[in-house]
Amino acid sequence: MPEGAHLAHFCATETWKVSFVSSLTRITPPVPCLGLTKLQLTAARGEYVSFQILVGAGVSPVDNVDVYSSDFFGPAGLSINRRNVTLYREHAVHVEKGSPDLGGDNRPLGPGWYPDALIPLRETLAGGHTSQRVAAAAPFSIHPATAEIIWADVFVPRDAAPGDYTGTISITGSPGMIDLPVRLSVWRFMLPVKPSLQSSFGLHTPNDRDLTTQLLLLRHKLMPLFVSAEVAGRLSLEEGLNTTGIRLFGRANSRSCTMGPVPNEAVIASMSRLFPVDLPRYVYSADEVGACPGLFEAIRSWGKSIHTADPALKNLVTMAPVPALLDDGTGSGRSAVDIWVALPPDYTSHQAQIDQVLRKGDQVWSYTALVQDSYSPKWEIDFRPINFRILPGFLSQSMRLTGLLYWRVDNWNAAPWNTVPAYTIPSSSNAYPGEGMLVYPGKAVGLSSTLPSMRLKWIRDGVQDYEYICLLKQRGRGEWAMRLSKRVAPDWHQWTKDPIALEAARVELGSELNRLAASDTEDGR
Repeated sequence: MPEGAHLAHFCATETWKVSFVSSLTRITPPVPCLGLTKLQLTAARGEYVSFQILVGAGVSPVDNVDVYSSDFFGPAGLSINRRNVTLYREHAVHVEKGSPDLGGDNRPLGPGWYPDALIPLRETLAGGHTSQRVAAAAPFSIHPATAEIIWADVFVPRDAAPGDYTGTISITGSPGMIDLPVRLSVWRFMLPVKPSLQSSFGLHTPNDRDLTTQLLLLRHKLMPLFVSAEVAGRLSLEEGLNTTGIRLFGRANSRSCTMGPVPNEAVIASMSRLFPVDLPRYVYSADEVGACPGLFEAIRSWGKSIHTADPALKNLVTMAPVPALLDDGTGSGRSAVDIWVALPPDYTSHQAQIDQVLRKGDQVWSYTALVQDSYSPKWEIDFRPINFRILPGFLSQSMRLTGLLYWRVDNWNAAPWNTVPAYTIPSSSNAYPGEGMLVYPGKAVGLSSTLPSMRLKWIRDGVQDYEYICLLKQRGRGEWAMRLSKRVAPDWHQWTKDPIALEAARVELGSELNRLAASDTEDGR
């Protein structure tokens, strides 16, 4: 097992302690003694809901520790099978140099140990009906006055009956066994397989062609930048794929302000036709070229060729809208860029242009990279967990964003299970720990698959928050839902740092959706 598994300085009580902790709490030393001994969860059908289990040793070590979930038993003798509960052992990694601190009220927490990597306690075998222990995860021992943390994901099946369910999390160890009760209230409404929030999350070779890594992203409600045309239809139907990139590159370079030649329209059309006609597709033609006005004509040419080759195909560029690109030259009045992906500072400085392209029917997405301002959510590992959840959820709704981009999720160093990779920029002394890395290679813990981080889970939960508001818009309650969203996250500068406030807003949205679904049942719909 790599270093960093134990969290030290747990209070040395007489006996071991086990309790529940919210999923939005990152537990770092010194570890608190107290937590919840009962847990109440609420979730829609088709939703993931998460929590943590803190297992701390007292003055004596605890050996042979393992954690299990029971089935969840609900109304009329119905149940949710324990296979819908995935348990992970949290693994702490070390940040040697913290992110740059630009002040403001969203500041990094600095160097130290951060639980982040998630190792499944059990690996599901072929067919999904049995599982075996993962040696690096369970059973485990806990030294005196230290603690281990388990992450739990509960997926509510789409065919689950609404109502209240009860289950048990059992923790076994050398002192005996502790059972903690869990109550799960399943709401009447359902989240769709295909999320409403589009996204583009980059993987680098060879992971960009690895179906298991692509599936890991999809099952966290996030879209890989590329998928194979051969599996795109199945991924769209079964795994929620809602958009994909075509493997064409403009090779835009923001340093030299150069760009490659426009591909032949027949080539563009043939590549696009390989994918299902109803799957939204885009070409990521240029990256961060807003400061290269000399490239605008080239981008315009790319947009014209893309749209001529396949009118359904979109042109995606990471830059704020500019007047020079609001016409692609085809005579249709269509913008040369269909998907504008803007950093928070660019969004703020180009507010009038954002409003203009939204009225025109273009899409506006956001992205985060490094630490470029003192106010917007950051995805470096040493920022608070709410940063990862608020951006794809409430903040994206409030800012009228329909998509989210992240340049890379597998930016590993030689030992990512020990020291967090710190992305650096030439000529700068700043470090950006965890930049471009949201997953971990499983080989270090004896698994062939790519493994999730806690940050990936928080981002997924934000996509689910976004979906709640989309469903309320469909039910005619959009204005009410947007008022609530803006109460939690009005804009890039003002958004709650309080996990309790965020969760309260989610429950309020869910309760309203549940009420509407109950009315449908009473009306016979």
